[in-house]
Amino acid sequence: MLQNPDLEEKSNEELFRLYRENGSTEVKQALTLRYVYIVRSVACQMREIYRDVMQLEDVVNEGVIEIMRAIDRYDETKDNKFETFISRRIRGMVIDMIRRNDWLPRNYHKENRRIQEAGAELQKKLGRTATEEELGRKLNMSPKRIQKIRQMGCMVNVLSLDRTFDESDDVLVQIPAEDPNVQPERHYLNGENVRTLSAAIESLPEKEKIVVSLYYVEELNMSQIAEVMELSQPRVSQLHSMAIRKLRAAMTEYVREG
Repeated sequence: MLQNPDLEEKSNEELFRLYRENGSTEVKQALTLRYVYIVRSVACQMREIYRDVMQLEDVVNEGVIEIMRAIDRYDETKDNKFETFISRRIRGMVIDMIRRNDWLPRNYHKENRRIQEAGAELQKKLGRTATEEELGRKLNMSPKRIQKIRQMGCMVNVLSLDRTFDESDDVLVQIPAEDPNVQPERHYLNGENVRTLSAAIESLPEKEKIVVSLYYVEELNMSQIAEVMELSQPRVSQLHSMAIRKLRAAMTEYVREG
């Protein structure tokens, strides 16, 4: 319950106006409490992808701080509804927290780069996508290890692409109603989201998959990717755009069917 009954009776819009006028800490606290449900909902929805590295309450506590920052940065004349604005910021915060926890093995990036480069080289030589056995023979690495590295890469892709889509449109944003009976696990940002996007990435043509991995996992720029894949930079940009369109279409279809 809010301590000030006068604030309790005001709408969210009225509280925002009041805070803009006087910068009151009490008003800011009242606003923060109004939106804690979004933090908890998003934290629960994304739990499957961070449960091995973070606790739910740690995410919620960090999220409350993020709400307070967002209140100061939110511009109702430029941004979407605050619910959408804060939801996106919380999701980005969770992704950043996961990355800060350094959940990938130390040599992951080196091994993933070797697999991507070998895959591009073999595809050029064979005229088709190389099998994990063929990659293993070339790299002196077990197929099981290659599969594990690819799975980790897929998860990083999911995290990065989830944020990319979220920043560009509302396809992946569904804010639950302010209802104590709401079940966050029934909303979009859950394990099924991860599995669906992961499957969509895996279904991409090999070159598009490599571009996505090098761009989002290895964080190479288009020029560097072009050099690795021995392609022109415009071709790499085209492959990236094609991949994003396919992934966006796959996720949009999932939302509609869900």
